[in-house]
Amino acid sequence: MANGAGSSSSLSAIEEDQESFLYGSESGWVEARTHCDHLGSLSSDLTHIPTPDTPCNRCHHLEENWLCLCCKDILCSRFVNKHMLEHYQQRNHCLALSYSDLSVWCFSCDAYLDAQVILPLRPVYETAYILKFGEAPPFRASEYFQLRGNQAEE
Repeated sequence: MANGAGSSSSLSAIEEDQESFLYGSESGWVEARTHCDHLGSLSSDLTHIPTPDTPCNRCHHLEENWLCLCCKDILCSRFVNKHMLEHYQQRNHCLALSYSDLSVWCFSCDAYLDAQVILPLRPVYETAYILKFGEAPPFRASEYFQLRGNQAEE
C-alpha cells in the first residue's frame, strides 16, 4: 500500500513537471518586446530588401541568414558561422530580421521584438513575409478587432 501511495505522488510530480514544461518557463516560450530604444538605427528604406534566399555576404551560406535592419547586409546566424553576431560586435548594428522565421532580434536588448506591433518594424516584416511566402501576412485577431473598431468609429 505504501508503495502505491509513493507511485501516486511520483505520478503527480511527473504531471506537474510536464505541465510546467508545456506552459511554463521550461517550454522555451519567449515573449517578444513591444518596444525597443534602438529603433533610431533602422535603415531609412526597409521596403526594398534582399530576398530571403540571399546567401551570407561573408561565407555564402544559404540557410539561417539574417537581414541587418541598419545597413541591409545579409549575414548568417550564430548557428552557422556567427557572421551577424560579429557584425553587431564590430559595427554595433543591433537590429536584425531572421529570414528563417521572420523574427526580429535586438542584440543590445538581448530580446526578440514584436515586428507586428512595433510600427517602424512592420514594413520590413510585411515585405519579408511577401518575399518569402508570396502573399501578405495575415492579421492577428487583436489587429483585426482594432481595425474593425476604427472603421466603426468613422
